[in-house]
Amino acid sequence: MLWIPITIGAAGFQTARTALQHRLRALLSVSGAGFVRYVYGAPLSFTAVVVAAASGVTFPAIAGRFWPIIAAGGIGQILGTICLIRAFDARDYAVGTVFSKTEVVQVAVFSLVVLGEPLRIGGWISAVVCIIGVTMLATKGARVTWASLRQPAARYGLAAGGFFGLASIGIRGATKALDGGPVVMRALVTLAVMNTIQTVLHGGYLVAREREQIRLGLVHWRSSAVVGVLSVCGSAGWAWALALENAAKVRTLGQIELIFTFAVSYLLLRNRHSGAEVAASVVVMAGVVGVMVAG
Repeated sequence: MLWIPITIGAAGFQTARTALQHRLRALLSVSGAGFVRYVYGAPLSFTAVVVAAASGVTFPAIAGRFWPIIAAGGIGQILGTICLIRAFDARDYAVGTVFSKTEVVQVAVFSLVVLGEPLRIGGWISAVVCIIGVTMLATKGARVTWASLRQPAARYGLAAGGFFGLASIGIRGATKALDGGPVVMRALVTLAVMNTIQTVLHGGYLVAREREQIRLGLVHWRSSAVVGVLSVCGSAGWAWALALENAAKVRTLGQIELIFTFAVSYLLLRNRHSGAEVAASVVVMAGVVGVMVAG
């Protein structure tokens, strides 16, 4: 039963990390707030790999296909993070997070189109429930119009879910391209390499387009470094939980993150939500959990 507290802890770390990234928007641009996750996380993830290897944990063999797959996953996570922060700006922290949680449904659709792996009937029903919830959230309980469904919070939040879904597929594929060693070590190696690639790619973009953000990320290192620490702790927690229990159970329990999100949004960020928004969020999460359990 150790996977239960580990999963809850990982969800808590992830909630705290995204909340702090949202707050960093007062100091950094959208891209700058996303970048600090990687630049401060990469050294920590590499340190974890070195410590594990020094402790005698077997280091996995790396197949050639690992590199393009993890690079694609890393790019997907960069784009997903930027879209998520933009969704926060467009509406608020909690609602943006709910939109991004459609990742599970979008992954199911990607799996059908790309891999030919359809959901069971219960999964498709749950996917429809999720779509209904997203529509309710976008319209705030009002009449459904094309404009309401195209609002920035919905577009960016749904895009974030899509990119995170592609990233999760890439990370899973990259982990499978590693041979030997325990699951946790393979996950840590994948995380360390991905964070390094993200630092180089996103850092290169900032050098070319928003060079001042790199300086600001270093100046505000106290707040920025905490984001990196929380990111690595959350990712390591998910990897550990998945090594102990099957993915469906871990991902289902992980949806407790939504409760944490609304608590942080209300108590710390002082966001207030209508009954219609809360009800719509519950419908979205019911659909997400249904896809994971019945799909």
